[in-house]
Amino acid sequence: MSEQSPAPAPATTVVEPSQRPSGGLASRLLSGAAGRNLGLIIALLLLIVVGWITAGSTFMNFENMLTIIRFASIIGVISIGMTFVICGGGIDLSVGAIVSLAGMIFGFAYGEWGWGLIPAILLTAAFGALCGALNGFLVAYVGFPALIATLATFYGFKSLAIVINNQSPISTPPIQNLFSITRSVELPVFGAYVPDVPLGLFTFLLPTVLVVWLLLARTTYGRRLYAVGTNDVAGRWAGIPVRGTRFKAYVYAGLISGLVAVVTVAQFASARPDAGVSGNGMALPAITIAVLGGVAITGGIGRVAGVVLATLLIVWLNAGILLAFVGNEGSQYQLLALGAVLIFAALLNGLTTRRYGGSR
Repeated sequence: MSEQSPAPAPATTVVEPSQRPSGGLASRLLSGAAGRNLGLIIALLLLIVVGWITAGSTFMNFENMLTIIRFASIIGVISIGMTFVICGGGIDLSVGAIVSLAGMIFGFAYGEWGWGLIPAILLTAAFGALCGALNGFLVAYVGFPALIATLATFYGFKSLAIVINNQSPISTPPIQNLFSITRSVELPVFGAYVPDVPLGLFTFLLPTVLVVWLLLARTTYGRRLYAVGTNDVAGRWAGIPVRGTRFKAYVYAGLISGLVAVVTVAQFASARPDAGVSGNGMALPAITIAVLGGVAITGGIGRVAGVVLATLLIVWLNAGILLAFVGNEGSQYQLLALGAVLIFAALLNGLTTRRYGGSR
């Protein structure tokens, strides 16, 4: 009887010391949320120090901070809505035009048709979601490239916002009185010791941040969205409804744009047809803030906390530049500074990710 040869021993993989993950405290911290947002945290601290040195107490006084919070309530929430789309592997250039058109719809409903405030807000949010649904249909079901589809709807929504009221804003008394919802209120308990805080911080910005965070980080839809943004082919093979998931991302972005339209009308005390597209518009700053906040432009990666940090950084940066330069010169330097900060934060976040690893 022939002797059986022993089974070969399983191969072992030798891991070089340089390849072994470090288990130290620094590695664990930098591989988490703090590591992903390290560039933003450092840039924000540097900005505060430089602003304090150059502009003195004016940069950090409460009036300037309240102005920052008011502006952050708009651009920050738009950027959070953009996070949905980019995490799903898309892009949306039409959010500013949706704000303009939905704002005009709100102006008609609340300012001219005599609707109540709540029904008018619901109509505006639903209309924004409908605009987002058009984008989602073109991208997810028709198969148009997201850049082309949303650029086309940007032109269409922008044009409708202008012609719907013959290029005129809506500034009726109900709309002008709506400015009161943007007022500052006293905080409970210790409000007597600190200045009043804008009401929109509690009624708009924080609730939106909380809801979107829960949706992305704690629901099945959020996990599906990250999977679709990472690899939609693999997601399809895994049984994920890729088209429906991507379609909903555009709907949510449109819904948030509709809510932003209401806040914009209240802050301007007027429904303006160019509210979301004047100047640099809202779409490009929102994309910049989202990417600056750690949202991968290729999709699949992004956190709400990073977008909030990026919003504070950009709004504070713009305010500091306007304080440092006189007249229109400051607005010209804002774009240069925005590009420089974006490159700095992206490089630092990239170095951190390669050194310590990263995750969604």
